[in-house]
Amino acid sequence: MTSKLTEIQARTAKPRTKAYKLAAGRGLCLFVMPDGAKYWRYRYRYGGKERMISVGVYPYVSLKAADEKAEEA
Repeated sequence: MTSKLTEIQARTAKPRTKAYKLAAGRGLCLFVMPDGAKYWRYRYRYGGKERMISVGVYPYVSLKAADEKAEEA
């Protein structure tokens, strides 16, 4: 797994006034919402257009599991 984001960084990410993302590598990102919710999203290109799919909700889906799901997609 060549992840830029660690499990500790994902766990300790605090909400801000605006949603922000933490890159985990290879198109996988953790979106941190203002209400504190954290969502895994995977960005990819299909037919020349950028697409994004949801991989799961943190902490129910760990970094390792999200990386595996993104790799399957």
